[in-house]
Amino acid sequence: MRLLERIYDLAIVGGGVNGCGIARDAAGRGNSVFLCEMNDLASGTSSWSTKLVHGGLRYLEYYEFRLVREALIEREILWQIAPHIISPLRFVLPHHAGLRPAWLLRLGLFLYDHLGGRKLLPPTRSVDLRTDEVGRPLIAGRYARGFEYSDCFVDDARLVVLTARDAADRGAVIRTRARATEIRQDDGVWLVTTENTQSGERETIKARALVNAAGPWVEQVLASGAGVNAKAKVRLVQGSHIVVRKLYDHDRAYIFQNADGRIIFAIPYQQDFTLIGTTDRDYQGDPAKVKATDEEIAYLCAALGEYLAKPVKPADVVWSYSGVRPLYDDGASEAKAATRDYVFELDTPGGLPLLSIYGGKITTYRRLSEEALERLAPYLKGTKAQEGWTGRAPLPGGDMKVTAVAPLIAGLRHTYPFLTDAHAKRIAHAYGTRAATMLAGATSSADLGQDFGGTLTEREVRYLMTDEWALTAEDIVWRRSKLGLRMSAAEIAALDAWIVANRDRAAPPVREAGGRA
Repeated sequence: MRLLERIYDLAIVGGGVNGCGIARDAAGRGNSVFLCEMNDLASGTSSWSTKLVHGGLRYLEYYEFRLVREALIEREILWQIAPHIISPLRFVLPHHAGLRPAWLLRLGLFLYDHLGGRKLLPPTRSVDLRTDEVGRPLIAGRYARGFEYSDCFVDDARLVVLTARDAADRGAVIRTRARATEIRQDDGVWLVTTENTQSGERETIKARALVNAAGPWVEQVLASGAGVNAKAKVRLVQGSHIVVRKLYDHDRAYIFQNADGRIIFAIPYQQDFTLIGTTDRDYQGDPAKVKATDEEIAYLCAALGEYLAKPVKPADVVWSYSGVRPLYDDGASEAKAATRDYVFELDTPGGLPLLSIYGGKITTYRRLSEEALERLAPYLKGTKAQEGWTGRAPLPGGDMKVTAVAPLIAGLRHTYPFLTDAHAKRIAHAYGTRAATMLAGATSSADLGQDFGGTLTEREVRYLMTDEWALTAEDIVWRRSKLGLRMSAAEIAALDAWIVANRDRAAPPVREAGGRA
């Protein structure tokens, strides 16, 4: 086992959106940062979301005005720092007689438009579902009135990876497949021992402060020797989604009210599909083994059947996924009513700070990171003047205006005429301005190396392995991209075999002493 003598200012356990967000902010303020993640980045809760950057319209019903306001403000901030992976999306909310009255929907949407200082996104409008194109997919004659409002869509897993990439570029050390097996104190510092889940190699690092951002595993981390009796409790809530072939031709999403008080989204997804979700139910068991149940899939299909003229059946599902949300247990009687706000618990056993995080959501991860560092300010570097920098500095590839994605795609087609339109669009949305870095020097498709299918090439795979911590085909086709929806099982297996054969030659550069190799 290696014992590293360097003492980090901050160690973080957990490579989801919260852990990576804190790593980025802390590194940008001049702190030395170490982050360990037991699997791949975003392999837990952060890649299993509904993929929205939104205020959370339904949270207004639970009087979570502060959370909604913060999320609405963050919505446009995130869009501006990552316009390649975040895009505006209009949502259609049909009025369902017998459920929430129209006046309540109008009031909620008025607050939604004005609570968070909306500047770039268009406002709510009323819709006549009998004449507007967004009414055509609905059951004829059942829905006459509706509303259309704005939120944003995000590639959640790429948001996490790009946040980690920026943290590393600013000096953070990011360790994936490194499970924290023991946490203890010695001689005035935290000692965090990690074990590589592939090689079994163990190392111990030292840190002056520790963040527990392990999501569903937050309590297990505390039980690994930290010497903390947590007062807060985590409530594990399962949320499942299904993906089907595209259900309609227009580019709007739907938000449907359900008779049980929940809402269901139907969202255009990956050009040829529709994403549907989500469920809310308490979960017991290992969070790593969660999966969408037949009951949940039937529930989502039935919910759509209340609105769409063309029924959706479980047999239509081409992919399903499920995640466990690690919510703060506020004692709510139902999972759907449990707070989505985040809660911190700061303990100082032996005088050393340990900050544990409960709850949170994709939209507020940047603000959560700022507040986490505010809590740790007495123990870390950084000044008040440095607060808020993460809302001004673009994420990797996002150094462009929110309107610049289409010109970027056109520029890639012009510079690399061998790219198909679909290929150029995909890599522009995945990598933004860094797509040109990945393609540098290529004059023909042959220069991109082996074609694995679905427009995935050897050049891109090598880039993902060296710059984005990808180690398996699953990392690439389900988290760095969603090409698993387009590639065959044989193609994915061939990709995995190629990665195993080329892993040593594509190993990421060492980044111990600084951000760039």
